[in-house]
Amino acid sequence: MSSSIAKTLNLRTYFSINRIPKLTPLSPSSDRVLSTLAESPVESSFQPQEKKSWSRYLLFLPGAITFGLGTWQIFRRQDKVEMLDYRRNRLGLDPVVLNNISSSSSSGDSGSLEFRRVMCEGIFDESKSIYVGPRSRSISGVTENGYYVITPLVPNSSDPKSVQSPVLVNRGWVPRSWREKHQKDSQNVEPVSSIKTVVDGETEGSSRWKFWSKKPITKTVEVPIASTPSVQVIGVIRGSENPSIFVPANDPSSGQWFYVDVPAIARAAGLPEDTLYLEDINDNVDHGNPYPLPKDVNTLIRSSTMPQDHLNYTLTWYSLSAAVTFMAVKRLKPKKIRR
Repeated sequence: MSSSIAKTLNLRTYFSINRIPKLTPLSPSSDRVLSTLAESPVESSFQPQEKKSWSRYLLFLPGAITFGLGTWQIFRRQDKVEMLDYRRNRLGLDPVVLNNISSSSSSGDSGSLEFRRVMCEGIFDESKSIYVGPRSRSISGVTENGYYVITPLVPNSSDPKSVQSPVLVNRGWVPRSWREKHQKDSQNVEPVSSIKTVVDGETEGSSRWKFWSKKPITKTVEVPIASTPSVQVIGVIRGSENPSIFVPANDPSSGQWFYVDVPAIARAAGLPEDTLYLEDINDNVDHGNPYPLPKDVNTLIRSSTMPQDHLNYTLTWYSLSAAVTFMAVKRLKPKKIRR
């Protein structure tokens, strides 16, 4: 019995030993292949991971840009509030007589007088009126195209309160039909001046060059003109307009004026380039002859973009910044694996 058990154990030991496979040694070439396969996945996965860490920050770039634009609108709103307050305070001051302003401050530093109400008297030289436009205006709910009429206000020799030097005055808005009518009438109007050229009855031929010429002798003499009542103007000193890229250039040679360019308009009217420019804001309008319509003083304390508009832009940019930032965080947040 014991001998049979011993034989059985010897047979199991023999078969278990012979069942184990023998390992053959690897060649040097196979060692290099295995080492390459073992190292290459680590190196290849490292570079994309480094690029991915940098590219993920680009997802926050739109949020940063929109946040900066919203902050910029806050500063723009503050600047607009200060500008409108400055205009409102200047317009609230009492009007000053233009003649009381020193010539140095009126001509050399007209910017310091901007949005300050001034009062002056003189005579409108209708023959040198310039029309700037077209400019639209709503009348009784109907929008109509028209022009701003700018006329030189010249001194009146018979009025001691008259302006000492000519001033350009934007008298207000006129419809197109009014402009066409007055352009025809102004062709027959002589320029306002106290100097006139008269023809003497004697001819050159009757005196010294009797046989050589028959031309009449012309003399320039000062002839007193009939007294013309002065016009009182209450206006605001302004500067030239800053046209947008969509506004055509002025063409003084053809009389086409699309925006206010004070030096160019002064040259076209035969005045110095540093001539003061006023916008009439007088409320005393003759209802029987309403044109030109002076500017409403409230338009001077309004802007195309008011502070409330800047506040709306700020909220829009900040909302957009929050939205795109939330999307970026959502994109980078690791997803939960459901089991």
